[in-house]
Parts: sequence; structure tokens; C-alpha cells
Amino acid sequence: MLGFNDENLIPLSEKFQDSFSIRGDIATIKGERINVEYIEKIFNEMIYVLNTTSKLTPADVSTIIDLTLTGKDVITPEDFSSIVLYTKKEPIKAKTETQLQYVKAMHENDICFGIGPAGTGKTYLAVATAISALKKGAVKKIVLARPAVEAGESLGFLPGDFKEKIDPYLRPLYDALQDMLPDDQLKKYIEREIIEIVPLAYMRGRTLNNAYIILDEAQNSTDLQMKMFLTRIGPNSKAIITGDITQIDLPHNVTSGLIQVNSILKNIDGVGFVEFNKGDVVRHKLVKDIIEAYEKFNGKDSV
Repeated sequence: MLGFNDENLIPLSEKFQDSFSIRGDIATIKGERINVEYIEKIFNEMIYVLNTTSKLTPADVSTIIDLTLTGKDVITPEDFSSIVLYTKKEPIKAKTETQLQYVKAMHENDICFGIGPAGTGKTYLAVATAISALKKGAVKKIVLARPAVEAGESLGFLPGDFKEKIDPYLRPLYDALQDMLPDDQLKKYIEREIIEIVPLAYMRGRTLNNAYIILDEAQNSTDLQMKMFLTRIGPNSKAIITGDITQIDLPHNVTSGLIQVNSILKNIDGVGFVEFNKGDVVRHKLVKDIIEAYEKFNGKDSV
């Protein structure tokens, strides 16, 4: 239960300043009452997980600590499979069955497509998965890209130089990163180009090795842009492509690369497709109602 050289106690020591010692099968805990009660719960859950899964790692202990501190009384093996990333606030985890399939598909495939309506967590979970891989040393950098397609607005009317004009299109990616990383760490990653956030056009001519590459709002990429993006992948890299084919802002005579790629790559090993629907919406409860209202208005029964 304690792990090699008591390594499973390290997350407890880092989280709690209270003292505890283990002699044989007796654990002695000294400190504030509330912390002692938490540590007792955590030890009991460690025993449960070990008996259930026949293994226990420091990462498992960190999960147990996070779930216990957020008030979860019963921890099950499913809690571990659904967690994507640990943050200081709370673990980021898959909340629906489709999100679980999505997380699994991202781990099992080198290229994964997440397609579905707004608010289903496609981009958020992709970014969390990429950061988790970066922290574990599985990749050396993350590249986040978005097409700079004008959704009813004109770049020419926006103030500032090109970078200032393009930043509003990339803002949702910054927002997701700020939820998951401390400000100073995120700043350091961006300054060192360990994390890059770029317009899709900036991907041309690059080959990315040991990287997690995410293309967001992919419904607004053309067929040629989609091909260009997918062929940027080098050794030990993964690509996640997210989009909503009901929100295409391309001109009517331009084919969306996200729609076309579904038929081209559907049966290739190593490429996964996960389709979300309005039942997977995890934003404000009104988002689901808004999607349904627009479906009815447009004469559609489902997405």
C-alpha cells in the first residue's frame, strides 16, 4: 500500500502538514481534527482501491486526495478512468459516456476527431489531455491552432496590428489553458514556445515531432487546410481535431475540411472519430435548450 520507499505517502506529505507515521499495520496521525479525519478517509480509500484494482501508485493517491477534498464519499475505479488532468482547483474529468469514449479515443489513436455541438467539452478535454501528456513527459510541446475565419465580423475593422487582430480568434484556447495552468507556468511555457497558440495558416511547412497538436473550430478549415494540418504530424506526435459541422462560417461555395475528412479517413487504423450530441452539453443548462430551439427552427430533430 505504501509503495516502493513509501512513495505513496509523498502526495499526502505534500498536501498535509500534519504528521503521520506508520509502524507495521498501525498508522498514527497527529494534527488538526479536520485534517486527521481527511487523512483517515484517504487511508481507507487507498486500501479500497488497492483491494479493488490490485495496484496503487502515487498518481492514484493524488486522485484519492483530490476526490476526498472535494467531498466525494465513495471512490470507485471509474473515477480514475474519467480523470484527465489534476489542477489546483479540482480534477478535470469526463462527465458523460461520450466524453469517456473521447478520452479513450485520444489515448488510443494518433489522430482523433471530436465532432459535435457547442458546450460538449471537445476542446476543453483535448487541451487537458495535451497538458497531461506534457506534464508526464510524453510530449515536449503543445501546438493549438484555429482557422481565422470571420464569423460575421471583419478583421479589417478590428484595431491594432495583425497579432492584435488575430488574438480574439485564439482567445478561447487561452481561456482553457488559464483554467488548467498557473499564470506564471503558462507564461513560461508560452515564452519558451513549449505551448504555441497560432492561426491555422501558420502551420504550413512545419513538421512537429514529440508534440500534441490540436486544431479547434475545424469546421472552418477548407479541405486543403485540413490535409495540410494532418500532414504536419511527425514521430511521437498526436493530433486532435474538434469542430461543429452545424456552425460553418466558410463561404457557401467552399467545402469544409471537417465534413470531407469523415468519409476519407473513417476506416484508417490509428484515426478515431467520436461524435457528440446535445445530451453531452456540459455548459450552462440553457445551452442545451438553445441548441434544441435552433434545431426545431431549422427543421431538424437531432444533431
